[in-house]
This record gives sequence, structure tokens and C-alpha cells, in this order.
Amino acid sequence: MTRWIGSLSEARPVSYWLDDPGRPGPEPALTGAGTCDLLVVGGGYSGLWTALIAKERDPGRDVVLVEGREVGWAASGRNGGFCAASLTHGLPNGLTRWPDEIHRLERLGARNLDAIEETVARHSIDCDFERTGEIDVATEPYQARELKAWYEEIRSKDLADGIEFLDTEAVRDQVNSPTFEAGLYDRRGVAMLHPAKLAWGLKRACRELGVRVYEHTPALTLKPYGAGMAVRTPYGVVRARTVALGTNIFPSLVRRVRAYTVPVYDYALMTEPLTAGQLASIGWRNRQGLGDSANQFHYFRLSADHRILWGGYDAVYPYGGRVRAEYDDRPETYAKLAGHFFTCFPQLEGVRFTHAWGGAIDTCSRFSAFFGTAHAGRVAYAAGYTGLGVGATRFGAEVMLDLLAGERTERTELEMVRRKPLPFPPEPFAWTGIALTKWSLARADARGGHRNLWLRTMDKLGLGFDS
Repeated sequence: MTRWIGSLSEARPVSYWLDDPGRPGPEPALTGAGTCDLLVVGGGYSGLWTALIAKERDPGRDVVLVEGREVGWAASGRNGGFCAASLTHGLPNGLTRWPDEIHRLERLGARNLDAIEETVARHSIDCDFERTGEIDVATEPYQARELKAWYEEIRSKDLADGIEFLDTEAVRDQVNSPTFEAGLYDRRGVAMLHPAKLAWGLKRACRELGVRVYEHTPALTLKPYGAGMAVRTPYGVVRARTVALGTNIFPSLVRRVRAYTVPVYDYALMTEPLTAGQLASIGWRNRQGLGDSANQFHYFRLSADHRILWGGYDAVYPYGGRVRAEYDDRPETYAKLAGHFFTCFPQLEGVRFTHAWGGAIDTCSRFSAFFGTAHAGRVAYAAGYTGLGVGATRFGAEVMLDLLAGERTERTELEMVRRKPLPFPPEPFAWTGIALTKWSLARADARGGHRNLWLRTMDKLGLGFDS
């Protein structure tokens, strides 16, 4: 792996998406006292979608959004830009956990992705939105067999619409890697986009509809105040009839929610722009997103300027679940990822990486978002997207607004919405359990997919941990 270290010599330790001279400047911080109908806490996708949809549902509603730093600076500006229709962190997870609801969940997810595409067009959000689809690729013969068996299973359950199985020749015709053995191509269920530009575009759309956005305004405390709630910030207090929390991995203002998520740090590399010859050597004419089928998996895609983003594999849980900036940069993982990249695409030897970055993802024990209310229904929250929140956060925003309105809707009737995952245990049990699970997953990858007793037990309990 040291052979490829030189490719990282000029990589900047910052998200490629956020390293943009055209990024918008921050809005002023909130100072003094204020009031509103709805206060949204958090300026990532979760909060932005909530504020935008709240104004679209009721243009007369007074909506305020506060963000502790700048809109899109955290997971919303650091992710891979895969915008999936799935609300359940993929069809396998959804089918396992909610088999009786899976057709409804898939339908709602497809409708949600269509709504994102429509919103991007209607508000002229320039975020490189491409409805390219995604290919899950097998890099080992046993993975190819598993992909084929899975494809036959979802066909039998009428869940394979728009999904195609690709044998070795067919998958390499789509993207030319000597490591690819087979693929499962979801042609419509995933879009690629520029994640930071989506966040910045949603911020602009919110402001144009009348949402008051305040940046560098962390929410410090949440307490009842008369018939509503009061949120204290460094320079004042906001009193609101209702509050929506979109803080995800950062400590929730509803303390009891904190045990349901832990931070897992994910890392990514971005190459320099590829030449026409380099692009031709790997094919990839249709620009799909890709992810491999290992437990410790990679995700990769092309940017609008013909770079390759290569991320995943390592999923690092810090003891105690602390979220710290020092964990965002991990050279040992970058070196590992670079070696994996050139194993996948040996024809790209000599390509260099310009950016290398990481950040925390909010992970929950069921791998998909959970929802709830507090303070007699005046506060709603959504969290636990586990790395698949680019699309699902819009659905979560609608759920939060339904819950705050006290409405029974198709969304709020879902078992997925009504029930919560199991919370994580306190330390040292959380760290020990996650470390043992990661070791077991790596061992399974090395042993033809064989899952040991620990993983089989986790499967039975509906728990898991993934890269």
C-alpha cells in the first residue's frame, strides 16, 4: 500500500464540496429576543427541508432556522452525494425490519426522490443533480452468488422494478474494473448531486420564501415557556410555538434521545480531474454511483468535473461517542483508501488525490432514521440516518411537521415512524460491542461472507454495524 502514498502528497484535508470559492457567505447571528411559530434547530439537510416544507405548506407561518456554525458545514457538506430513494438504508434493511410495510416504504421513497428532483428544478438549485442510478458491485465470487440470489428474491416479492442483474461482462461494460464480478443496477432509485450546493441552494430557497436564517447561532437549551418553547442562544432567546430538531449526531436538546445515536467517522478521497484518456480506460459512460458488496464497503462516483470520489471502508467509532474536529482527519485511513482505489482501477496509476476528508455520521442500531416528539408534542425530532440522509431527510422533515401538527398521515402511521430502535449501552459496553462487531465483519469479508456467532446473534436481535 505504501506504493500509492505519493498520490496523497498534495491532498488538502478539507471536503472537496466545501472547498468552493463560490460558497455563499454566512447569515448574521441572532441577537436579542425573538418569537416565531416554528423554530428549526440545525442547518443541515434535515433542518433545511423542514423549514422549506413548513413554508410551502403554510406561507403565512413564521419560521426561524438557527445553525451553530454555517449551513451545510457538517455531514451535509461532506457526504458522497448519493441521493437515494430508499428510506430504510437500502431495500435489504427495510425488507428485514418492516416486511409488511416495505411496498409502501418503497413507494413513499420513490415519491420523495421525485419531490427532491422537482424542488431542485423549481427553485433553480444548481447542484449537479443527475438521476444516474447506482450499481452494487460484487468483488468476490461469493458476493456475486449472493447478489444473484437477492435479485431472485426481490423479483419474487415484486420489488425489483427498475433493477437489473449484471453478470461479469455486463458490469465491466458499465464500469471497467478487473475486480468486478457482478452487479445489481438500480436505474432510477438513486441520483448523484453536489451535496454542499444542495444545502446552499436550500438555504437560498428558504430565505426567498421568508424563512429567517441565523448562522453562528448554536441552540444551547430548550425549555417550556407558556404554551410554547424557549431556546436559549449565546446572544438571546427565541420563543416558539413549536420546535423541530434537526441536529442529528450533535447532542440533542432532548436529552433522552441521545442514547439512540452514536457517531461513526467516515472518510473519503477526491482525485484530480481525469483526462479523456483516463476516463475512456474505465468506461463509466453512464456516471452511476457505485458501492461494493463487502461488509466493509467502498462507495464511489464521478463528479461533474470528472473527478472520482472514493470513500468508505473504515468506520471509526471514538470511545465515549465524542464528536471532535480532531477526528475529521485520519491519514492512516487515507493511505488505506488510496491503495484500495488503485486495486480497483489499476489503469489509473499516476492519478493524484486533491482532497482527503472525514466527518461524523449519526448511526442508530437499526440503520435508518427514527422519529418522535417531546414536551407534549411541541417539539419533534428526527435522527439516525446512518449515512443515507441526503434523500431521506426530506421525508423526515415531513414526518416532523406531521407530528407537530398532530396529524395522522400515511407517514405517521408507519411502524418505522411509530417505533424506535434499541438504544446503545453506556461505555465501555458500546465501544466493546462496536469493536467486536467491526472485527467480526472484517473476518466475514475475509472468510467468504461467513458470519460468526456474534454477527448471527446481532442479526437475530435486529442490530448491526456497518462501514
